[in-house]
Amino acid sequence: MKVVILAAGEYPSHPEALAALQAADRVVCCDGAANEFVARGGLPFAIVGDADSLNSDVAQRFADRVIKVAEQETNDLCKAFRYVISLDIENLELTILGATGKREDHSMGNIFHLLDFAGIVPLQMLTNYGRFVAFNRPALLPTRVGQQISVFAPGCKFLQSEGLKWPLRPFTYLWEGTLNEALSSEIHILSDGPYLVYFPF
Repeated sequence: MKVVILAAGEYPSHPEALAALQAADRVVCCDGAANEFVARGGLPFAIVGDADSLNSDVAQRFADRVIKVAEQETNDLCKAFRYVISLDIENLELTILGATGKREDHSMGNIFHLLDFAGIVPLQMLTNYGRFVAFNRPALLPTRVGQQISVFAPGCKFLQSEGLKWPLRPFTYLWEGTLNEALSSEIHILSDGPYLVYFPF
């Protein structure tokens, strides 16, 4: 089953992001993301968060679908992710949309939350500019020659790759794994911890 978590950042506009939204069997909105989704004719399966940015008319119309989580230790994306996992859906394919844009601190928080989600279910985060995928294990990734790729692996003490122009190694700073390039139709990454791979569209 294809499930989308729609966050309240920049609304999907790239064709790949829009296609993922349109193909979803269920759309779970993070709190205020439901406002625009409903305004565009969407019907959320659930609305998850602390409900502080949810319009009153949307809250009333979908009162039976609002999952209010008051705790402030995690953001709405994490709350929505935990909700989706709790549904125990077979053959779940999870895509996160709308998680970047508007505020850089929210964008960074959402992106690096993927490291916590890595390995739990197959998932990807699509922005209007590219795709993030999180792993906590060795990965063989299909790509194309010349594909631009960035890898973020905070905390990894072992990091190696095959098929990249600049081989990976453990990094001190987040920016050190950016702006790499594929030399073949697939790349192989080995690590001792979770990491993110970014493919710009």
